[in-house]
Amino acid sequence: MSRKKLVVIGNGMAGVKCVEEIINLEPDAYEIVIYGTEPRPNYNRIMLSKVLQGEHSIQDIIINDWTWYAERDIRLCTGETVHRIDPHTKCIETESGKKETYDILILATGSSPFIPPIPGIDKERVMSFRTIDDCTRMADYSKEYRKAAVIGGGLLGLEAARGLLHLGMEAVVVHNAPYIMNRQLDYEAAWMLQRELADQGMSFLLNKNTQKITGRSQAQGLLFTDGSKLEAQVIIIAVGIRPNVNLARRSGIATQRAVVVDDYMRTSVPDVYAVGECAEHRGISYGLVAPLYEQGKVLARTLCGQEVPGYTGSVPYSQLKVSGVDVFSAGEISGDGMQTAIQHLDGIQGTYKKVLMQAGKVRGAILFGNTVEGTALLGLVQRGADVAELAPKEGSPDPAETAAAALPSQETVCACNNVSKAAILKVIREQGLETEEQVKQRTKASGSCGGCKPMVAALLKHAKRMELDGATGTSTESDSTEETSTKLPVCHCTDMSHEELKHQVNVMLTYQKEFGRSNFEATVISFEGTWIISLLKQLNWHSEQGCSVCLPAIRYYAHISGYTLRSIENEVKIELETEYKQMETKELIQLKQDQGIHIYSDYHILSLAASMTTSEVESRLRTNWKNAVMPSQVNLGIALSPRSPVSVLVADIGLQASPAGWEIYVGGHAGHPVKQASLLGTAESEQQAVNLASACLQWYRQSAWFDEPLWEWTERMGMMLIRETLLDTQLQQELIINRTQECGTEAEGGTGILSEVPIAQARV
Repeated sequence: MSRKKLVVIGNGMAGVKCVEEIINLEPDAYEIVIYGTEPRPNYNRIMLSKVLQGEHSIQDIIINDWTWYAERDIRLCTGETVHRIDPHTKCIETESGKKETYDILILATGSSPFIPPIPGIDKERVMSFRTIDDCTRMADYSKEYRKAAVIGGGLLGLEAARGLLHLGMEAVVVHNAPYIMNRQLDYEAAWMLQRELADQGMSFLLNKNTQKITGRSQAQGLLFTDGSKLEAQVIIIAVGIRPNVNLARRSGIATQRAVVVDDYMRTSVPDVYAVGECAEHRGISYGLVAPLYEQGKVLARTLCGQEVPGYTGSVPYSQLKVSGVDVFSAGEISGDGMQTAIQHLDGIQGTYKKVLMQAGKVRGAILFGNTVEGTALLGLVQRGADVAELAPKEGSPDPAETAAAALPSQETVCACNNVSKAAILKVIREQGLETEEQVKQRTKASGSCGGCKPMVAALLKHAKRMELDGATGTSTESDSTEETSTKLPVCHCTDMSHEELKHQVNVMLTYQKEFGRSNFEATVISFEGTWIISLLKQLNWHSEQGCSVCLPAIRYYAHISGYTLRSIENEVKIELETEYKQMETKELIQLKQDQGIHIYSDYHILSLAASMTTSEVESRLRTNWKNAVMPSQVNLGIALSPRSPVSVLVADIGLQASPAGWEIYVGGHAGHPVKQASLLGTAESEQQAVNLASACLQWYRQSAWFDEPLWEWTERMGMMLIRETLLDTQLQQELIINRTQECGTEAEGGTGILSEVPIAQARV
């Protein structure tokens, strides 16, 4: 069955974000073709100023590289500008004469810098700041010239000026308003920002209107309407953007300031949609990332035939770092009937807070220096909350943490790197992160513009509170971060998911050990009669005694929380299968008996398939993982040569010897559905191969749900995250140490005997 062809005009952040969402929802629904004017893959335009300032390279801001398109079978046509759309024949044509038919068309043409009609604007060394090529030109100019002027005192102009300072140039910001960033800030906050930027070397000319750009063919300076002049050899225009709508207008698609769309991003022409800066929804076109991503998600669900409430608009807000200074602005900050609800200036700390109201409702907010309350205030603005909600409540958590708790799990926290709240909470919980720097290293959240750093800090607090609340069963939010399947109940006895159950078991065992030391051993020893009944009651179990599905899961989660099951220590064996099963020698028969090839038990164990010739890798893995209890049966394959009959590509973890060392594969499955393993990494030595495989097994044990096969865990986690985690030397070592400590505990007999409830009801 042939797929419909989806053509996207525009390779920017909004259009590609929509494509990402479509692929996540229905990867095989469309044949996708993307046309982009620039000769490069998708990149983060917000980060151009950081490239200019030397904080990032061009490669650092690439969102989706060439391989991303190829791996998803997306045809990317770069350096192609579409100049005509024929809605009747459903065909587009580029300036080079290339034609393409479509079934569905998405306009994501973005916007262009607004160029004011100033005489001399077309002179040499007058330019805008919008693309990677613009960054390159500015860097080239800085090698020859020293004086630069930036026309425009908004965010983009200030960032451009900061970049010019980094390049060693003198930078003067020319603005036609009484203070900078006048659309986002009030006079007080703008003055504080200007003082900070002046300390960095930036100069300002305010209330200045440019009459013309002086010089013959090359820019030499600016002449203002008041008769004053400014010498400048390089002039940057940063006065705003204008939606790219000429293509739509020529094609008969309804436009006003931008392409007119409804709540489902549909234009006036059937099968043609628009998203991003080129779209106008309910009279508003947005130039901020968050609204554009929201539009992309709505459009993706619409095109995948899913129920979606539609896009209803966004409250404009900016939470960013302007040249190292934290600034937040949301909603309306001026206008008729607007009044000040809160205003606080701390000159010593250099912080400022202002909340505006209209008719008793919160309408806008400004923060400077300390923006930790930004997300909480944004929520109040979005809801049009009563001003009374601004008053702090006795005993309530801080507003930032409250906002973090209320934020939907899949909401994007870091727009620059597309990191959701769910992803951040997941990493915090599973890796025990304590600091913002650790979160940044693991997820990249706050690692670009830094505007989301306050929310990251709030999420860290929120995660800690959730952990504490779990000890008394009062957790108010499930920080589920996985696919829908992980939210399904463990069994008919409960509405709780595996993630929630695992968290609660760990918390309660820790709580018992820390706060009930006097009777802890007795409680654990009489696990089935006391502790588990208490747990089931506290968690509102539908069945007082549990069942054969949930009880093994509870027992497993207790085990990986550090409470070794002494009762099964001598029953669980590593199963060895040889390539030469027909060789029934006395030694082989004894080996089978020793290793328990024919035994079966009620526990998930690790099955090891290797060649007849014993290798150091096999020996070490056998030693390290003997008696290891797993979430699900694990098949580990070791092939000592390319001719080995052991198929590592359909093993859960496969180790293939090669002339250069070892290749380690993860996520294969020989049964239905057959899955080919993915390459995790390579190792030069046998010890490195053992370490990488062991680290993967240990992380799987710690983070998988009970009865979740390793191949399903691999798909849920994603190979990119698995590689980034396990190829991190420090994290890999930590996982190996965890396993080593467990081996020591198991050898000593564990910390207590839990119940005789079987961990699994399947034959190994």
